[in-house]
Amino acid sequence: MLDYTGLQALAAVLREGSFERAARRLHVTPSAVSQRVKQLEERAGQVLVLRGTPCTGTEAGRRLCLHLEQVQLLENELRRANPELLGDGAAAPAPTLQLAVNADSLSTWFMDAMAAFTAGGNELLDLRIDDQEHTGERLRDGEVIAAVTATGTAIAGCNTWALGTMRYVAAASPEFVARHFGDGVTAAALARAPIMTYDRKDRLQDQWLQAQGLASRTHAPRHFLPSNFGYVRACEVGMGWGMHPTVLIAGQLASGVLVELAPGAHLDVPLYWAHPRSAQQSLTRLTQCVMAAAREWLEDAPDGPLRPAPASRA
Repeated sequence: MLDYTGLQALAAVLREGSFERAARRLHVTPSAVSQRVKQLEERAGQVLVLRGTPCTGTEAGRRLCLHLEQVQLLENELRRANPELLGDGAAAPAPTLQLAVNADSLSTWFMDAMAAFTAGGNELLDLRIDDQEHTGERLRDGEVIAAVTATGTAIAGCNTWALGTMRYVAAASPEFVARHFGDGVTAAALARAPIMTYDRKDRLQDQWLQAQGLASRTHAPRHFLPSNFGYVRACEVGMGWGMHPTVLIAGQLASGVLVELAPGAHLDVPLYWAHPRSAQQSLTRLTQCVMAAAREWLEDAPDGPLRPAPASRA
């Protein structure tokens, strides 16, 4: 049997990043947290926490935390369905689910999924924002229990659902287009026009250029702005051009605040929902909320019974 007191201490250290903050969260002393983690490591026969600033988990440590998260979810469901089986559940802490999602999904359709899920239970959410090409890595590494990802290839030990595609268009302000593309959206003009880039993992602009048969503009001037609202606003005021989800800037396109660089030349990014197979029972309700929101917002969203189906698109 695993030492769940030790597991709770381990999870608190990795979530809070230090033994001191974990102690405050658990209402014990830092030495008590350290002792519990040490005993857990001795029983496991390996290091589970990499001491540093912040403290991080080894692969084994992250896997143990993922196991604890699943157990807490199952116990929470059991307590809600049969409160008499586990005694007084009033003092039991609500379980926290760690999820990875890309910023564009979070700013649009995924918010509806979270609202529906939290309205139907007491679970809490801890979101990690990352590029859709990299959220799957967080799932593989055991940092999160589920992820929205652009990786359609199978993730070991996980079930994957196709959600649909998020459509992007290259857009900028009319003034920016007139200033930089007066003679057309050519390779030469694109090499000079500033590009809005979310962060250094953001490859959407280069993917769009390649899809249009243009060389990647890696040497074009770039602004980096890791804020969805700020990114859209920067394009509205003429700082640069960038790739935007159509569902996010529909109003700006309709009013003419933003215009497409090449009307009709959109880029579709397939999205998937993935989580460990071992967590399928405990995450059924969350998966249902995610799939329902995807059907309302995304292109080509599947309309059918809830079932995992490993996809082939990457």
